[in-house]
Amino acid sequence: MEEKFCKFCGEKIPADAVICTHCGRQVEELKVEQPNIVINNANTNVNQNNLAGGRAKNKWVAFFLCLFLGLIGGHKFYEEKIGMGILYFFTLGLFGIGSLIDLIIILTKPETYYV
Repeated sequence: MEEKFCKFCGEKIPADAVICTHCGRQVEELKVEQPNIVINNANTNVNQNNLAGGRAKNKWVAFFLCLFLGLIGGHKFYEEKIGMGILYFFTLGLFGIGSLIDLIIILTKPETYYV
């Protein structure tokens, strides 16, 4: 078995050792070959941003319907929420509070949103 000397402590160690078995220091540089990596990314996916699967609605149409017809549920019928539209119709927009809250919520939505 071939041996060599540690350049830090001077003890005999195996010839193929990278770390001294006595002092624990690294005696040779690690020989690491870099792998040949080829990245071939041909992503052609297009995000439609329609996670809910609904129909696109315009923010400003819903806003003005809520502003002028919110007490009778005009904006809810536009968003195709018929049950809520009927509820708003008979309770005058949940006594006006629901229409006011919906007005604020509609303002925070993006230009085109999905219902």
